Amino acid sequence: MDEQRDPAHEPGTGLDRRAELSEFLRTRRARLKPEDMGLPDFGRHRRVPGLRREELAQLAGVSVAYYTRLEQGHGQNVSAEVLDSIARALRLTDAEHAHLTHLAKPKQHKKKPAARAQQVRVALRQLLDSIDGVPAYIVGRRSDILAWNRMAAAVFGDWAELPPQERNWARLVFLDPAYRELFVEWDQKQSDMVGFLRMDAGCHPDDPRLSALVGELSLKSEEFRRLWARHDVKEKSHGVKRLRHPLVGELTLSFERFRLVDDAEQSLITYHAEPGSPSAEALRLLASWGADATRAGGAASAPSTG
Repeated sequence: MDEQRDPAHEPGTGLDRRAELSEFLRTRRARLKPEDMGLPDFGRHRRVPGLRREELAQLAGVSVAYYTRLEQGHGQNVSAEVLDSIARALRLTDAEHAHLTHLAKPKQHKKKPAARAQQVRVALRQLLDSIDGVPAYIVGRRSDILAWNRMAAAVFGDWAELPPQERNWARLVFLDPAYRELFVEWDQKQSDMVGFLRMDAGCHPDDPRLSALVGELSLKSEEFRRLWARHDVKEKSHGVKRLRHPLVGELTLSFERFRLVDDAEQSLITYHAEPGSPSAEALRLLASWGADATRAGGAASAPSTG
């Protein structure tokens, strides 16, 4: 199937890493309850939600001044040991811990031409085409959909019918009403999508296209604005999705995410059904219908999201 072609470079300066670090720490601190941490709760005399900075600093074993400076976005000289202590005090998940590290101590990435398309190796596209009965696709930076097989088009809709710049999971989830009908657990899908973008932003805060995408979604979707303000981050390597397909009804599919060793910015996503299940039979039917299923199925056959 078609491969993503990046649009012309959009001007922008990326996201403010210091502001991202500050807000992430503040929102993680606000969600903790003092009583859960073995600290006294002064009830209505407590002026801030969650823990105070001095309480968090005490739990992490650092000075209040040091933590305050970090929460203000100054993480240049923080050590990995201190970040580990703060992560434990904030009870961060593995994904949140990684996000904190990316924000506080960003890695130096080699500069890549901003307008260069993300390239999917020929052998990978051949692999996608050779996988029968299993929806599979490759995603890249900013949740861009780069390549896919016929079964992915039959399940999710024919992304080839969309303009290249609209082949992006975040744009589809928040701006295309048809996808609201496709995903049964719609709220969870939205939350996951924002969490993935947050992880991407932590790794690449200077990406102007990511900043432009966040700006567009914030402008056009109230749901996106609300979820983005929570600063939640997520990373999933496997799970289960329930879909409401227009041709074969409800599907329960397990997905696996395989990050490419030679390009960590690309991942292969596959979906499969439990053998002998109604969902497995539904996938078999979609495969047997061929191009007819691709034209009629999924959500991308809906009008352009513009």
